[in-house]
Amino acid sequence: MYKRKISAEDKIYAVNLYLDGKESQHRIASMFDVSVASVQQWIRNYESMGADAFILKEYKKYSKDLKQQAVLDYLAGCGSQDEICKKYGIRSKAKLQIWIKKYNGYEKLKSSGTGGNAIMTRGRKTTFEERVEIVQYCIAHDRNYAKTSEQYQVSYQQARSYTVKYETGGVEALRDHRGKRKSPDEMNELEKLRTEEFEMTLNATMI
Repeated sequence: MYKRKISAEDKIYAVNLYLDGKESQHRIASMFDVSVASVQQWIRNYESMGADAFILKEYKKYSKDLKQQAVLDYLAGCGSQDEICKKYGIRSKAKLQIWIKKYNGYEKLKSSGTGGNAIMTRGRKTTFEERVEIVQYCIAHDRNYAKTSEQYQVSYQQARSYTVKYETGGVEALRDHRGKRKSPDEMNELEKLRTEEFEMTLNATMI
């Protein structure tokens, strides 16, 4: 099917028709023989980047950090896909959807056209001591889950989950729950000492 090419001037004109309240999105779509979704994308891009969204001809590159943050913001419920695209200057909602799909499928997100370093998205097995260290680092860095994920090569979800578990259930909540959780009475002296040391260290971190 032939896809009509709309000039930058026409797109700007169409967007202004809508923003000035002169025409509806459906009416503009009919006028230019495009989908309503296309009109919505023009409006979103114009509000995010101004006329440059249509005038700049070169392929826009997106850094791996921008891709990651956009995806994480969306998954954390910080806005709709339209709002995330507008916030980060993403020209096409389809791009964001592809990044989300890749992230959820544990694929690597890289900087566009640069062969940039991959972002760690797949979770990995961790020991109890590692989980405690991850929580310490995360809390000490203002609960920056993305930074913690990169520092310890775990997924964003793991960094967040460990921190939430600690804050709601204490250090014992970080233990592997595939087995029966030990009560303080069931721990030997070494286990009690290690738990107390971890608690003291974590508490000191939060002060």
